[in-house]
Amino acid sequence: MAKCYSQAHICQCLSRLATFRRNSPITIYGNRVNSGQQFVDEVLDLSGGLLQFGLKSGDLVAISALNSDLYLEWLLAITFVGAIAATLNYRWSLEEALFAMEDVKPIMLVTDNEYNTNWHSDFQAHSVPSLRWHVVMDTHDRYRSTGNILTTSMLKLPSPSPQSFNYSSTSNGTAIVCFTSGTTGRPKGVMLSHSALVVQSLAKIATIGYREDDVYLHTAPLGHVGGLSSALAMLMVGGCHILVPKFEAKSALQAIEKYQVTSFITVPTIMSDMISLIRTKDAWKELPMVKKILNGGGSLSAKLIKDATNIFSEARLFTAYGMTEACSSITFMTLNDPKMRTTTNEALDQTTNRNLSLFYQQEERGVCVGKPAPHVELKISTENSTDVGQILTRGPHLMIGYWDQVPVKTNSGHEGWHETGDIGRLDDHGNLWLIGRMKGRIKSGGENIYPEEVETVILKHPGISAIAVIGLPDIRLTEMVVACIQLNHNWTWAGSSSNPTTTKKEQCISSETLKQFCRTNNLTGFKVPKIFIRWNKKFPLTTSGKLRRDQLKGEVMLHMKLSPSSL
Repeated sequence: MAKCYSQAHICQCLSRLATFRRNSPITIYGNRVNSGQQFVDEVLDLSGGLLQFGLKSGDLVAISALNSDLYLEWLLAITFVGAIAATLNYRWSLEEALFAMEDVKPIMLVTDNEYNTNWHSDFQAHSVPSLRWHVVMDTHDRYRSTGNILTTSMLKLPSPSPQSFNYSSTSNGTAIVCFTSGTTGRPKGVMLSHSALVVQSLAKIATIGYREDDVYLHTAPLGHVGGLSSALAMLMVGGCHILVPKFEAKSALQAIEKYQVTSFITVPTIMSDMISLIRTKDAWKELPMVKKILNGGGSLSAKLIKDATNIFSEARLFTAYGMTEACSSITFMTLNDPKMRTTTNEALDQTTNRNLSLFYQQEERGVCVGKPAPHVELKISTENSTDVGQILTRGPHLMIGYWDQVPVKTNSGHEGWHETGDIGRLDDHGNLWLIGRMKGRIKSGGENIYPEEVETVILKHPGISAIAVIGLPDIRLTEMVVACIQLNHNWTWAGSSSNPTTTKKEQCISSETLKQFCRTNNLTGFKVPKIFIRWNKKFPLTTSGKLRRDQLKGEVMLHMKLSPSSL
């Protein structure tokens, strides 16, 4: 059991919470409110119980649950004793959950039992040979009559007084295993160290400006690296956590008003859902209590940015680019700062305008995602004389490695650089421009085409609400570009017609008008989709909201009656 108190550890937040935030509310979950001291007591009581129960340094505990204060307690208690927490997605299928557990071999599984519409209800403990204990996170007394079920309250032991913050760590510093979202295959376990998690937290504190007086609403799952890293940043500063089981626009907006929430993180779908709900009300109003919003998981459209700045009128709006392997955010960009709008300092005002101008310049050359955090190194691995290539990153934010694979940081062949799998470029001001994913690349007529660059242009059309671009087999071109589109309200599809009719209440859109739109917006000819398909159902997504292009390709090929064997 490694005890080196000069090393970074995510439990170092506990001493601050027990002193500086001793009597301040730290977690609010329904009617359950814990002050800083109460929260620390719960973590230490649970960690003491886990030690007494036989949990050792290096053991792995898997957690699959909705957001709650108990989830936060478990994350810290597991790592306090030197064990490793592996966060499993409650939205997985049973098969996916079993595969993940076969990979990481947990000795304990912790699940919640409030919602039984997921894989928890079908899970059998004997299906995972390494598993010794299954704990229900619930603290209700209804389980006390069942001898083979453990709960959080059963495991807790009163911690000794005075309290001792003698936390431990694994030999390689692994704190948490997060799983990738698996857009191209099964999720992989990413080993994140205490130091990487602390550095990421400090970057968010420095960039976003989190403070002890923040009231932070958990909109993202704690099992995802974005929700996890922001939660740890807020624990470090001692802010107040408002926890709801999972995001729903109505409950989120109610919580913002009830608790005067000052900060939350978002992805485009979350922001869109909140704004859509607000606009359905007869008299929607601004929410000026919100001061900081961090967007990740994809770019906000120009319309969403405009709506967000109108509704959250006093909020600084940031966007970030990152990934699980980099412990969340790699770059940050300020999209809106109300203080800069009113300042007399013209230089600051020009900086905001320049950033927003860069963001709106979404074109073939990519989407601007800002500058790297202070601890992050970036470079582009280019071929020939082009400035476009694969984005590489290195620094203390990187993962130790994938579970049961060669650790990244001991692989000297790459000089510490991690291949992100994303294609982009760096401009003369140090801004990173994201172009697309290497694995989604379309090879057409000998040219490389990245779906994201095509999608960015077509999304500018006022009639398009969503788009997904794929490559389909073609005898002459190898692959042809195909765009699946969804239309905005009051727009109709005229198919391949070049002369769509337009009524007073409706506007028509066709393949020909979209092709012309692409040319007008300077999309290179070979990148313009050969076929446009109106997609009437939801696009296939991962549990974290990323597009499954391979699955969509299969559905489109079936739709077009193409044979998969022609790939």
